[in-house]
Parts: sequence; structure tokens; C-alpha cells
Amino acid sequence: MTKSHPMPETRAPLSRQRVLQAAVELADADGVEALTMRNLAQHLGVEAMSLYYHVENKADLLDGLVDVIVTGILEEVTTKDGPAPESDWKAAMRQRILVARTVLLRHKWAAPLIEQSTSMSVAIITYYEGVLEIFRIGGFSYDLAHHALHALGSRALGFTQELFDPDQDPDDASQEMFEQMADQFPHLANMMTEIVHEGPDTTIGWCDDQTEFEFGLDILLDGLDRHRQAS
Repeated sequence: MTKSHPMPETRAPLSRQRVLQAAVELADADGVEALTMRNLAQHLGVEAMSLYYHVENKADLLDGLVDVIVTGILEEVTTKDGPAPESDWKAAMRQRILVARTVLLRHKWAAPLIEQSTSMSVAIITYYEGVLEIFRIGGFSYDLAHHALHALGSRALGFTQELFDPDQDPDDASQEMFEQMADQFPHLANMMTEIVHEGPDTTIGWCDDQTEFEFGLDILLDGLDRHRQAS
């Protein structure tokens, strides 16, 4: 009787999308700083040189990661039910931005990459086209919408740029440091002693937690709405 042998496992052919998805997995696990072409190739079970058929270099890889994350944001904002801009532009914009933030909270390494990216990908342009569409439906002129985009800055994509970026969590800093700071910078020292940020699950960066993000977003949207009504 002839014995049957299991078929060898077939590996999906290498593609740019597969390379980028593997890079996202590694960045999620170890941080984007630890991502190299060598460990990416090992993760995929291929030779490092074969990656260069799909990504030109490390810079192209990082740009590709931005595309993957922003494309994921687009998929979620376009499939999630929510308020119609025709009836409440501000609620629609708020939801769009907070949905984008939920994606970034799953990939916290992505916000600095988006901030540092020098290329305008189709995914990012498409995202901002949707932002502008909400403004226009809500009654904004193009001039006011342009001002609004500048006012929102990175908040439009769900994160805030850091004002300070200390090497260590101030909660873990020594009391001596705060005492030294208090002599020269009393207001900063007192503020840093009193503020309490949320846990790491709702935080992107040092000072960008969900409460602070929504506080700033609501102030901006309320102010923009007043300008819209006055124009």
C-alpha cells in the first residue's frame, strides 16, 4: 500500500504588500527603530537582497509603512457609520479624527513617521480630501478650510506633535530634579508635578493622551465653527 505524504507548505509569493505588512508586524513588536532589512528578511524567510525587488531602500520601506497605516485609517473612516456632515459637520469631523487616532494607538510608532515623511502619498492626499469634503459640506470656504487645516495640524490625522520629549517619564524622575527645576522654572516644575496623564493604552508620545487630545480637538472645532458662522 502506497503511503501518502503531506504536501509541502507553499509560501505566498513575495510582493511589496507582503513585505510592508511584515514590516508593520515587526514594528508593532519591537518598534520601528529596530526594523532592519536583515531582520525583515529573516521574518519573511527570504534573502535580504530579494527585498530590494519590492522596496528600493530603507527610506522607501518607511514611506511604505506610512502608506499602509494611512490606508488602514481610510478603510476604517469609510466603513464606520457616523453623523452625516450635512447635518453636523463638527461631529462628523470629530469622529473621523478619533477613528484615525484609534488606528495610530494600535501602531504608536507610526505617528513620528507620518510627521517626518517628506512625500505626499496617495493615501494621505485621499485622507485630506475627505477632511476638506467635510469642511466644504459644513459651509466652509476654501480659504477658511485652508486656515482650519493649519490650525488642526497633525491633529487632523489623530495625533499631536510633542512640545517636550524627555528621555524619561517625568513620573519616574527623581524628586531632586524637580526641586532643582523649581528654583529656576517654578511654573513648569509645578505643572509637571501636578499633571496626571492617562495610561499607555491611550497615549501617543509623552504628553499626547486621549483626554488632552480630545480637549484640544474640541476647542479647535468649536473655534472653527464660530469662524464658519461669522463668514
